[in-house]
Amino acid sequence: MGLFKADFYRFFALGFVGGALIVFATLGSDLEPVASGIVPAAEAAPAP
Repeated sequence: MGLFKADFYRFFALGFVGGALIVFATLGSDLEPVASGIVPAAEAAPAP
């Protein structure tokens, strides 16, 4: 009897592939960046 059954590996692989597809679909879209509503845009401090 193994530590994990074959179903564990199958669902892990499906979840990994599904998550990767969502990430690549989001990064590949020409819409607003994903973090635009969460993280404000960076601004450089003025030089002294």
